[in-house]
Amino acid sequence: MKKHQITIVGLGYVGLPLAVEFAKKYAVTGFDIYNKRVAELRSGKDRTLEVTEPELQAVLTDTLGDRGLYITDSVEALADSNIYIITVPTPTDSLNKPVFTPLIKASESIGKVLKKGDIVIYESTVYPGVTEDICVPILASVSGLTFNTDFYAGYSPERINPGDKKHTVTKILKVTSGSTPEIATVVDDLYRSIITAGTHKAPSIKVAEAAKVIENSQRDINIAFVNELSKIFRLLDIDTKAVLEAAGTKWNFIKFSPGLVGGHCIGVDPYYLAQKAIESGYNPEIILAGRKMNDSMGSYVATETVKMMIKKGATIKGSRVLVLGITFKENCPDIRNSRVIDIIREFETYDVSVDVFDPWASAEEVHHEYGLDLICDAADLQTNYEGIVLAVSHNEFLGLDVMALKGDHGVVFDVKSLLPNSQSDARL
Repeated sequence: MKKHQITIVGLGYVGLPLAVEFAKKYAVTGFDIYNKRVAELRSGKDRTLEVTEPELQAVLTDTLGDRGLYITDSVEALADSNIYIITVPTPTDSLNKPVFTPLIKASESIGKVLKKGDIVIYESTVYPGVTEDICVPILASVSGLTFNTDFYAGYSPERINPGDKKHTVTKILKVTSGSTPEIATVVDDLYRSIITAGTHKAPSIKVAEAAKVIENSQRDINIAFVNELSKIFRLLDIDTKAVLEAAGTKWNFIKFSPGLVGGHCIGVDPYYLAQKAIESGYNPEIILAGRKMNDSMGSYVATETVKMMIKKGATIKGSRVLVLGITFKENCPDIRNSRVIDIIREFETYDVSVDVFDPWASAEEVHHEYGLDLICDAADLQTNYEGIVLAVSHNEFLGLDVMALKGDHGVVFDVKSLLPNSQSDARL
């Protein structure tokens, strides 16, 4: 068989680490439609911080040989590949319905260069059936080729955890699948060649698609449960963290913590499964109830903070609040689907002036995405805030003198339970 020459479509949090690992053994073309991203990566820098500069620079190449990573924004440059791996994002819209535009555009682009014998593997999170019912017909239509005769498909869901330097791409067991038994083996062998944690070959593409959406739906439901507990225990004046630590001493207690649920996976994937269930005539009660609970946490934190401020004698209209963190998780620059914005927007309904401080996030990206002017340096922070909400547990916040930032009658809501009890008035 012809030696694999691979194209990775989409060089974000998922695609870039994958491209770098494959480039250590194969000739890899990395494709992205954003010129700025392509230029940045060609210079050996990754703003997502998922790949270090030495790691990226070690595989970069100007011309493809037996191995290495060539980065481009030209579709024509992809024509020599025989394996195409699509890692574009799969967001939801304002009504929480799946948005297939990135997948459709990527499929159209690959269809233009698809040849007989090629394999297209999707890693984007989708509900069962999207690969074969939506993406494959586009590939066939644009290319003029016949599915499972001239070209083939595979699905291997991404399991990247942004900011996690322990569970990196090669150290996470990979689920694989293919459109025929033979292609499933080819896809599995391909990933097995770089994934040291091993692979699991699913019996069909639909099984692999379903496995991905339930992984994160399960976590979403479990977090929703402890979020509801945190609301109940706050009414009962009981420390939720202490309760969870006590319950966690039982051998089969599953440990989850309350908090905001955002990002590109847990806060999105359940809606994909819910959408497919509704289309099939079933109303997914538990999945949507979990989503409703988790989506309510931002406004809940803001409202509870306002209540505490009122009890301390603050005049809410025109008061000043500091929100610590805007990324969707700690020690990571990713702001996609961050639910911290829900806290901020709820404060704004009370005519509260909100400062947002995050040393990890890009001020440019935050302004573009949320219209906020971000504070990136602690030296630029003011003092005498009537309210402070620690929303993201960045390491930098451990060294921040929160008590010096708040006013004499200010309150602190520690969403992440990062601070000592003596420094916070409330926590989830």
